[in-house]
Amino acid sequence: MSGEIVGSVEMLRRLVAFDTTSRDSNLALIHYVRDYLKGHGIDSTLVPNEEGTKANLYATVGPMKEGGVVLSGHTDVVPVDGQPWNTDPWTLTEKDGKLYGRGTCDMKAFSAIGLAMVPKFLRARLKVPIHFALSYDEEVGCIGAHSLAERLMGAVPRPRVIVIGEPTMMTVVHAHKGARAYNTTFTGFEAHSSMTHLGVSAIHFAGEFIAFLNRLEAELETRAPKDSEFMPPMSTINVGTIQGGTAGNILARECRLLWISRLLPDDDQEEIERRALDYLQNTLLPAMRRKHPDANIVTEMRSSTPPFSPEGNDEAKALARAWSGSNVVGSVPYGTEAGIFRRTFGVPTVVCGPGDIAQAHQPNEFLLKSQIDACETFMNRMLEWAERQ
Repeated sequence: MSGEIVGSVEMLRRLVAFDTTSRDSNLALIHYVRDYLKGHGIDSTLVPNEEGTKANLYATVGPMKEGGVVLSGHTDVVPVDGQPWNTDPWTLTEKDGKLYGRGTCDMKAFSAIGLAMVPKFLRARLKVPIHFALSYDEEVGCIGAHSLAERLMGAVPRPRVIVIGEPTMMTVVHAHKGARAYNTTFTGFEAHSSMTHLGVSAIHFAGEFIAFLNRLEAELETRAPKDSEFMPPMSTINVGTIQGGTAGNILARECRLLWISRLLPDDDQEEIERRALDYLQNTLLPAMRRKHPDANIVTEMRSSTPPFSPEGNDEAKALARAWSGSNVVGSVPYGTEAGIFRRTFGVPTVVCGPGDIAQAHQPNEFLLKSQIDACETFMNRMLEWAERQ
């Protein structure tokens, strides 16, 4: 693999071929990237998870000094289970100017283009470094980015700008909502459904909690800023999954909810959690235990993605606009790793990458081939800037 020259589309083909669904390991892809970079004389550092089944990777091209650029991308993808794909999701397929495959849009293309340009980066006379930062488990709560950002901060001189390459059609995003995901488990007491006075239905009380979350979201809607740049303009709450019960004639012993709050950057990130836990512990749990003392409710935070605020990112916005040629600067409702990197480094950060977020997580996910060209233009302008510093 020594000194291998690989084009952007071919590199994307290789990365897509690795099934890095979040429930599985990403190590095969990470090891490929490590070996590819090593072939060009670039050392990588891996930051594994506790189980050693997944890893982040970071590496530096150019002089180890302050003022460089971090190119950040996540390696995991969402499942294809049950989706009606017309092509093999793990084989890059080109048709009518579109590149089909899982992860083409969200978000292996940004990393693939950067990696394909490594030989060009090496030939350039870089005055400041270009850092690669590849993470695991973004799709299930930006889990890997926390340790990646912390290790990277301690290992490289302070960069000047961080670019998170999520799909924005190469426009510049300077803000997004924060997200917190929770698992709440209701434990009731089984009884025959004709004898409801003898048991506690976990499902019934989970329903009470869902109704509470609906009321809370309606309240948040009334508090939405009139000049909000987000769509939807308010903080939101969603119950994503619910499992419980064993049969129609048995009071359900257990019911599990996965629910997520997505809050505006200026909203109190603790408020939703505080009010939800108060309702669970001080209203619902006593009501359940009046029916049976063994009833219980347990809530665990599954993940926390901090909001990404526009404050302090002016320099990153100016540079990203110059490199992308885009006059559009906006916000998005979904979360990215930008808030984590911004909070950890305190460095101006933007989200800017190839692809349309509307294609993310969809069957027959695709990337317009023209977006490869647009991102390569971005990288080339960034490279010229890095040579002038």
